[in-house]
Amino acid sequence: MAAVSLRLGDLVWGKLGRYPPWPGKIVNPPKDLKKPRGKKCFFVKFFGTEDHAWIKVEQLKPYHAHKEEMIKINKGKRFQQAVDAVEEFLRRAKGKDQTSSHTSADDKNRRNSSEERSRPNSGDEKRKLSLSEGKVKKNMGEGKKRVTSGSAERGSKCLKRAQEQSPRKRGRPPKDEKDLTIPESSTVKGMMAGPMAAFKWQPTASEPVKDADPHFHHFLLSQTEKPAVCYQAITKKLKICEEETGSTSIQAADSTAVNGSITPTDKKIGFLGLGLMGSGIVSNLLKMGHTVTVWNRTAEKCDLFIQEGARLGRTPAEVVSTCDITFACVSDPKAAKDLVLGPSGVLQGIRPGKCYVDMSTVDADTVTELAQVIVSRGGRFLEAPVSGNQQLSNDGMLVILAAGDRGLYEDCSSCFQAMGKTSFFLGEVGNAAKMMLIVNMVQGSFMATIAEGLTLAQVTGQSQQTLLDILNQGQLASIFLDQKCQNILQGNFKPDFYLKYIQKDLRLAIALGDAVNHPTPMAAAANEVYKRAKALDQSDNDMSAVYRAYIH
Repeated sequence: MAAVSLRLGDLVWGKLGRYPPWPGKIVNPPKDLKKPRGKKCFFVKFFGTEDHAWIKVEQLKPYHAHKEEMIKINKGKRFQQAVDAVEEFLRRAKGKDQTSSHTSADDKNRRNSSEERSRPNSGDEKRKLSLSEGKVKKNMGEGKKRVTSGSAERGSKCLKRAQEQSPRKRGRPPKDEKDLTIPESSTVKGMMAGPMAAFKWQPTASEPVKDADPHFHHFLLSQTEKPAVCYQAITKKLKICEEETGSTSIQAADSTAVNGSITPTDKKIGFLGLGLMGSGIVSNLLKMGHTVTVWNRTAEKCDLFIQEGARLGRTPAEVVSTCDITFACVSDPKAAKDLVLGPSGVLQGIRPGKCYVDMSTVDADTVTELAQVIVSRGGRFLEAPVSGNQQLSNDGMLVILAAGDRGLYEDCSSCFQAMGKTSFFLGEVGNAAKMMLIVNMVQGSFMATIAEGLTLAQVTGQSQQTLLDILNQGQLASIFLDQKCQNILQGNFKPDFYLKYIQKDLRLAIALGDAVNHPTPMAAAANEVYKRAKALDQSDNDMSAVYRAYIH
C-alpha cells in the first residue's frame, strides 16, 4: 500500500495493541501529555468508546479508503455502532459546512447589493446637494441615532454569525462541541475479539500535528515505546463524595463531566490472580499507565500481560517484596488463605510499609484473619471485593467495596479509577466482605427467579421472548436482566460470572445471616437450585445456567 499522509482531524482506522482495528479521529493530546519517544505516532480518539491512545503511523489507515474492507471483516453490533457514530459525525460536519457556505454566499450578495444601492449616480448627487441646509440639520440628530443603533445591531449579528458559521479550513476538526460530540459507550476491550485479529498493517507516512483540537478532552490514554505494546499516562476524572452513612465513594466521571484529573500512582503495583476478573483489572491498570508485576498459579496466563508491559513475578512472596501495593483476586476463602499463608506466600514478602489489598469475595472471618497476620508483620491491609462480571471488568466499570486502612484506600485511588466506575470505603475490615455477600445474595436470588419465570412461561405455553420483552418495558428492566435472559434464550452459557462462585457467595451469605440469627429463606431456596445446577455439571458455566436446573 502506498504511503498516505495523515494530519490532525483525519478519520482513521487505528489498531491498539492486541485489539483489532477501530474507527477513530486524529486529535491533539492535552499539553501535559508527552508524546512517546521513538517511532512517529498520532494521538487518536476512538469512536463509540472511552479510549484515546498514541498510535504508531504504521498502525493507522485512512477511514474512507478502507471502510468497506473493515465492515466486511467485522460484523459486531458495537463495531457497527462505532461506524454509525463516524457517519453521524460526518453528516453533521457536512451540514455545518453547507450552512456556513450558504450563509457566506448570502452575506456576500447582501453586501454587494448594499454597495450598489449606496453608490450614488451624478443625478442623485445633484439632487442631494440641492437640499436646504436647514432640512439637513433638522434630520441630522435623528438620522445619526438611527444609523448608530442599526449599525451596532447589524455589527453584532454579523460578528455572531461569523463566529458561529465561519468556514473551517479543510481537515480541521469542527469546533461546535454540542453538535458534534461523538457518542460514548463501553470501551473496546471486551468486544473486539474475532476475525479482525489477523488484519495486516502496512506503514504509512505522516506529518507533524500542529493544530490544537479542544473538542476531544475526555479520558486520555497514551502508549510508551517498549518491546511490545505498553501503556503509560492517562488522565481520568475523579470525584470524591461523602455520604450520610459515613462511607466514601470515589467515582470515575463520564465524558460529560469534568471534575479534575488524576495520573497513575508512581508506586509499583503487584497483582496476584488472573482469572475472569483479575485479567480485566490488570489490563486496565496497564492501560492507565501503572507499573504492574503479575503472578498467576497457571503461569501461561501471564504471557499476554508480559507482552503488554507487565513484569513477571515468580512467587507471591517475590511480587509483594518488590512492589509497594499488591492486589489479589482469587476464587474463595481457602484460595485467599493459601495465597497469604502458603509456601512462598504473600506473608513471606510482607515487611513494614508493604501494602496488601485483597479483592476476593470471601467471608468477614477470613478477611479479618488475613488482615491480622499482614498487620502483625508491619504491613498495611485493605479489603476491596468487586461487584461486576467479566465484561464490566474488561470495561473498567467495576464497583469496588473497600474497608480497612483508610490511607491505603486513598493511595489506591488511581488504581480504583483504572478498574472501576465507583469505589466505596465502608470502614473497618469485614464490612466490605459482608456488603459484598449481601449484594451477591440479591443478584444470585434474582438470577434464579429469572430462570424460574422463563421455565414457567415455557411449560404454560407462553413465549419466553415475549416475557423478556414485557420485563424490559417494565420496572425490572436492566442490562443484567436482558443479558442473562438472552443467554438462556440463545443457550449460550459462556461464563461471565461462574455459577460455582455465585453459589459459594449464596452459601456464605446464608452463613452470615445465621451468625446474627437473621432469616434468609429466599437465598436458601436459590442456593438449593444452584446446588442442583452444580450436580448437573454446570459449575464452570455462567450463573444463568441455573436455568438448566429447572428443565432437568
